Amino acid sequence: MPRVGVLALQGDVGEHVSALERVGAEVVKVRRAEQLDGLDGLVMPGGESTTIAHLLDTSGLRAPLRARLDEGLKTFGTCAGLILLSTEILDGRADQWSFAKLDVSVRRNGYGRQIASFERVVSVKDVGEVPGVFIRAPKIESLSSEVQVLATITDDGGEHAVLVRQGPIWGCSFHPELTSDLRVHQLFVDAL
Repeated sequence: MPRVGVLALQGDVGEHVSALERVGAEVVKVRRAEQLDGLDGLVMPGGESTTIAHLLDTSGLRAPLRARLDEGLKTFGTCAGLILLSTEILDGRADQWSFAKLDVSVRRNGYGRQIASFERVVSVKDVGEVPGVFIRAPKIESLSSEVQVLATITDDGGEHAVLVRQGPIWGCSFHPELTSDLRVHQLFVDAL
């Protein structure tokens, strides 16, 4: 049984915990550095990216988490988690930082503000069609050739990657934890 942490400082923590447990993972809510020990993977949930970044600093988790990421901890960032893993944040605050582990540029609220939130069927490679919930979602504006695109959507602005992977790091613009479809979580857990 893989042991998966969910960064439990702010955001969709309970929803990720439930989804991961339902696909057979042992789940640890990570609030302290020692809870990173022995993990096979980590989920960084959606929420508010600058708030999560601030809480990573004030909790003392930023440096230990960076160390585990540097060691290759398999990590899945959804929405705000994607922002925190990206190498470039567009429309971020001047003091906003990231772990820069996923070679993508993301635009905060790239699909619009809260009122512009939407649901769309997303076709995921090797999985099929899954429901995608986009809430103030970051838009992946560019990515390097090192990044594998696992799912895209098309809108008036063209085709955009919404689920990507670069080695042990996964990033997702939408919220798979907010639906009853467990296949995206299963895909991540199966890769551990």
